[in-house]
Amino acid sequence: MIIGIPKEIMAEEKRVAATPDTTEKLIKLGFKVIVESSAGAGIFYSDDDYRSAGAEIIDDVAALYGKADIILKVKEPNYNVKAGKHEVEMIKNGSILITFLHPATPSNHAMIRALNDKGITSFTMDGIPRTPNAQKLDALTSMSTVTGYKSVLLAANQLLKFVPMINTAVGSIKPSKFLIVGAGVVGLQAIATVKRLGGIITAVDIRLKAREEAISLGAKIGGFDVPSELATAEGGYAKSLPADWIEREREILKPLVADADAVILSALVPGEVAPVLITEDMIASMKPGSVIVDVSIDQGGNCSVTEAGKQIVRHNVIIDGLQNIPGRVAVHSTWLYATNMYNYVENLFKNGDFRPDFDDEIVSNSLVTHNGKIVHAGTRKAMGETN
Repeated sequence: MIIGIPKEIMAEEKRVAATPDTTEKLIKLGFKVIVESSAGAGIFYSDDDYRSAGAEIIDDVAALYGKADIILKVKEPNYNVKAGKHEVEMIKNGSILITFLHPATPSNHAMIRALNDKGITSFTMDGIPRTPNAQKLDALTSMSTVTGYKSVLLAANQLLKFVPMINTAVGSIKPSKFLIVGAGVVGLQAIATVKRLGGIITAVDIRLKAREEAISLGAKIGGFDVPSELATAEGGYAKSLPADWIEREREILKPLVADADAVILSALVPGEVAPVLITEDMIASMKPGSVIVDVSIDQGGNCSVTEAGKQIVRHNVIIDGLQNIPGRVAVHSTWLYATNMYNYVENLFKNGDFRPDFDDEIVSNSLVTHNGKIVHAGTRKAMGETN
């Protein structure tokens, strides 16, 4: 079977789904690997590096998509301006696609349906369950670690204030206040980064264990108690709260948002649309020059006005909807992601017959489209297809 590695086309996306090292490992599994020319340029891997690993280099991306039985990507398919075609259009009918699809996000529904119409078996890397067996495949955790770190740096860069306390000859400057909404992997890494920078940290999460972990890293906790059966799903992930509980959470957040200089939004339910927790009225209550970094935007966003891939200003508050934050730390995030991807492929075809093991829990949880059906539960829920 032929694995194709195209160059990523999202703006400022420098990551790639395979490094020369993982390419060599894929070839040892029995695959042929073809790589689009300059696919690794963003992380300083040349075409010759991939050739030395055993890959074939292809200049024409449409030809790559046409030859490959399996496509490995970082981000969801999009319109390729250079090729003049959507990536879905170029993917071979009946082939396999493995990438971050974010399939429940409404803006991606048309793309998911297009994959399904072409009979493409697609897997999303944000569907991997949080189990001991899945840890080395868990790209969501890997990328969340990068995102939590970088999101704080983005906020700090846009603030018109110091983050730490600064003592001067004319007096002391108070430290900036950060509100972290969602204390999963993103939120915990964000807390650790704010602490290093010297800011004041308040965190909010519906899960007791997540709050305890946030406290251990030095955060103050914003009060919000939710029954564990409503808050926590299997594997420790957050559940999607009923509408009345979402409204309660917004009420708790109102004074915390108004007091914050910077807000990092990372409240996510795996495989589902992100809950809207920050409204425009709440933004209007913030201090001029405050910053919101909505890292949940790939799944719709926690802020009602965030625009995907854009930075906007509302009520003198900056709302940053940057979509591919790990792409800004491309060297380390590629190393992490490519390793996760290799492990995923190895597990997917572990039976040695080049047929996916659909009985595997990791495979079944990350499967989105197969045999002309959209099978991903969170996507079907978001599309209103409950049966």
